[in-house]
Amino acid sequence: MGDPGLRERKKLRTRQLIADTARQLFAERGFEQVSVAEVARAAEVSEATVFNYFPTKEDLVYSGLERFENELLDAIRDRSPGESIATAVGRFFLQPRGLLAADPQAAARLLEISRMIADSPALLARERQILDRYTTSLTQLIAEQTNAAAGDLRPSVAAAALVGLHRALIEHVRRHVLAGDHDPSRLARSSRSAGKKALALLEQGLSDYGVDERSMS
Repeated sequence: MGDPGLRERKKLRTRQLIADTARQLFAERGFEQVSVAEVARAAEVSEATVFNYFPTKEDLVYSGLERFENELLDAIRDRSPGESIATAVGRFFLQPRGLLAADPQAAARLLEISRMIADSPALLARERQILDRYTTSLTQLIAEQTNAAAGDLRPSVAAAALVGLHRALIEHVRRHVLAGDHDPSRLARSSRSAGKKALALLEQGLSDYGVDERSMS
């Protein structure tokens, strides 16, 4: 595909302007304290224009996650021969991006967004909806990839576990941010280390995890 035309580039710039303006206002005052009308005025567009690009107020924060979901599913579809679904998904979640890339600007935005979401019941609720959607999409794809029979619970269990890894990484970062740890490099190392340990647990299975050793003495 060639470069987008002038009209499309203008639309992309407008969309980015609205999103950047909204996130700045939300970071300064809190998500619930800022209306869509205020975002529109600050971005110098109409309120209708905001909703043309972002169907809900929450989408102003969570825009781009559809692309993330598609890339997640592609990580499974495009995995190497002999590679497990867990390994492919784990590598996708742990690949350098944002905070894990130790990019100071990206990390600063992530820290800002983490605080904003943690303070907003509406954004936390939307986050749960998005992760539930990821789980549903993963379940369907895993069932297809493994030729699972109707009634086989393994695809849904695997999907829940893999999305649980992503959820745990999000909560890991958020917990450290709210505790006052704002060092991007340290958070990146901590997140990657914790993520690798959790992924290893998923890859090896739960058969030896949490064995009651008292019965073996």
